[in-house]
Amino acid sequence: MRSLTNLIERNRAWAEKITSREPDFFRKLSEQQAPEYFWIGCSDSRVSANEIVNLPPGEMFVHRNVANVVVHTDLNCLSATQYAVEALKVKHIIVCGHYGCGGVKAALQNQKLGLIDNWLRHVQDVMREHAALLAEIGDESDRIDKLCELNIIEQVYSVCQTTVVQSAWERGQELTVHGWIYALTDGHVQDLNIHITNQEEMSTVYRNAIAAVRQTKSSGELSRQTAR
Repeated sequence: MRSLTNLIERNRAWAEKITSREPDFFRKLSEQQAPEYFWIGCSDSRVSANEIVNLPPGEMFVHRNVANVVVHTDLNCLSATQYAVEALKVKHIIVCGHYGCGGVKAALQNQKLGLIDNWLRHVQDVMREHAALLAEIGDESDRIDKLCELNIIEQVYSVCQTTVVQSAWERGQELTVHGWIYALTDGHVQDLNIHITNQEEMSTVYRNAIAAVRQTKSSGELSRQTAR
């Protein structure tokens, strides 16, 4: 099939539905982009940023990659971050992963998938950093979910270390970096209790978030325990 007629038709139906409800919606949307939020999330097709938090188009600037990783050599992510912070003046950066992440699972199981193995080395760095904690978890699904949480916290810290965020704080720009995780099983977002607003509090907030993850069970663990 050379054309995706079904998707074009769905687009037309969607646009007509929006216009019938709010005739000026697309005109207003085309005139400016002024979101308060920048979302760094996973590429997983089931995790759509705007839909998860029930925001319309224009309210969330988004960057996505496999396993929501923030690497200081990834010019794509860094460019999006710079545009969000310096041009759009977002007030919040949200790193949001999800339980059962395929990329995290592949990293934990050291699967050989090809080119992406190089990308997932960054998740394996997180795994090695917290090897002792992960070794204490017997159930593999629970271990994957715990690594998903730890990965998000580590990526939040990576965001805060970027020159873009550091420079924003130095010039007094209001900017908070958050870590969330999404559960595919019920559609709920869980706050991982990491909110960093300046360079001085980075280490303390990071350590507290790691300590909290060590002490608490993920929603995936709790639901599996209930089912047993």
